[in-house]
Amino acid sequence: MASSSYYFGLVSLAVLSSFLLISASATNYIDAICQRVTDKAFCAKTLNAYPAAASATSQFQAAVVTLNLAISYADKSAVFTGNAAKENPNLKTQFAASQDAFVTISKSVKSAASELKVSPDTANYDVMVCSDSIAVVKNSVGKNSDNASKTVMTMTLMMEKLLAVAVGATVAVGG
Repeated sequence: MASSSYYFGLVSLAVLSSFLLISASATNYIDAICQRVTDKAFCAKTLNAYPAAASATSQFQAAVVTLNLAISYADKSAVFTGNAAKENPNLKTQFAASQDAFVTISKSVKSAASELKVSPDTANYDVMVCSDSIAVVKNSVGKNSDNASKTVMTMTLMMEKLLAVAVGATVAVGG
């Protein structure tokens, strides 16, 4: 009986140590991304809280996951601004322009994700040009005082931070 608990202990230790190694590696991949970002605290907090990033098994996978997070946020922001355009007829044009900008961001980051393995430099460029779309949103709704515009501006500032992390991810891979 003592020998089976000994083996159980060895197996448990082996499983636990492999989990810790994976977690330590994922932390290293996240750190490699966040070292390339101005707001390192935001980057580390965001990626460590995102299960797919926290369990990444390679730098490339961590970068792709980071890009996917930005894509998801851009898509959700596009949906919100599209709904705001329908609900606010007086600001329809401004919200529609913002929706288009978020769709453009999503497409650019998707392009970056697909190019990351072959051309990290091109992927990096695709993410960096999203700043033009951020400017469109800020110019479209930034001066408005209604709640929907304020929400869009908050989303835009968050998108800006996520794009900075996405740039860090492309650079960490070699872009």
